[in-house]
Amino acid sequence: MVVSLSAAVARRIALGAQGFADPQPKGRVDRRHFRRVMDRMGVLQLDSVPVICRSHYLPFFARLGPYSPDHLDVYAWHSGEWYETWGHEASLMPVATEPLMRWRRAAARTGETWGNLFRLAQTEAAYIDEVYAQVAERGPLQASELDDPRPRSGEWWGSRSVGSIALDWLFRIGELGIRRNSNFEKSFDLYDNIIPGEVRKQPTLSVKGAQRELLMMAGRSLGVGTVGDLVDYFRLSARTARPLIGDLIEDGQLVEVHVEGWKEPGLLAVDAKRPRQLRRSSLLSPFDPVVWCRPRAERLFGFEYKIEIYVPKAKRNFGYYVLPFLLDDRLVARVDLKTDRRNGALRVLGAFGEKGDTGAIDQQEVVESLAENLMDLARHLGVGEVAVERIGPGDLLQPLTKALT
Repeated sequence: MVVSLSAAVARRIALGAQGFADPQPKGRVDRRHFRRVMDRMGVLQLDSVPVICRSHYLPFFARLGPYSPDHLDVYAWHSGEWYETWGHEASLMPVATEPLMRWRRAAARTGETWGNLFRLAQTEAAYIDEVYAQVAERGPLQASELDDPRPRSGEWWGSRSVGSIALDWLFRIGELGIRRNSNFEKSFDLYDNIIPGEVRKQPTLSVKGAQRELLMMAGRSLGVGTVGDLVDYFRLSARTARPLIGDLIEDGQLVEVHVEGWKEPGLLAVDAKRPRQLRRSSLLSPFDPVVWCRPRAERLFGFEYKIEIYVPKAKRNFGYYVLPFLLDDRLVARVDLKTDRRNGALRVLGAFGEKGDTGAIDQQEVVESLAENLMDLARHLGVGEVAVERIGPGDLLQPLTKALT
């Protein structure tokens, strides 16, 4: 008999798996809290667009509230507990997962992926060896710090130097690792200095064995999802993953369920918790695991979402950098935000309530909760006020202005 879940229960399971049922810290946020959030998510996507702040700060803010971004920078790249890898796009992951990602680096080394980098490695082998030797001798280096960065003028790699591409290649194949500073600038260090020795000594799993473990991780972090959701979490091949998911069902790690309103079968992690209720409000990064898979966000929350950074301004529906707003177990609004550090303000350029198909929405409750979250975000960012555009798009701008005053 197939278990049935209501849409609301599925949402609470999914959000609980991501840490939104965990209590927020009452005191200072420290590495224990960072560790707990990463344990829930399993992977943290990175992105370089700093419209509000670097996107990797926001999932921690959504789950923990205001904290010191400087503390996260130090912990993320210098604690020895996490490392930068290609997980869900460019990502941070716990170092304990390093053996699960070796197959991806092996695929790069043989040219199965990153074909342009592979071809450069064949034609510039001596130069790449020289770059590696410099990092080994001199310690963590940025591309500009190489003895001969070799600027390029061709169209293939744009403005990137050959040195930058060589470092990138050595990172893709696991010879070098990445550290970043508070400005998100990356330097490259020997991989052995990034990954602890006890992890490097662990045996290398087969491709199928590693991907099976990654699918189990995805299942736990999603709580409930479709085959496509699990495959997307670590950007695996659906063709390879489907039989592995079948094995996990047969072994009792995943349970097939019917979720109200879903056209596809659901897969429930066997140890997924079912929160009775969620009392939480949070602003979400566009790259938060709750919404990064757009079909899943629409299926779970009735929330159609698209990043409009690359959409011409006249054709944008909601704005340049828009954050979804979570209230309890629903996405009830979205806000177009920008940090104005020169004037010490978090600017609200647009604010839109969701009509949605997940039940009636109390606009006053949404506005008051949203105002509180915006003030918390401004405090987190170190700016003094939340400034709402007087003339801007969205039905929530006027009531939001009133709530903030």
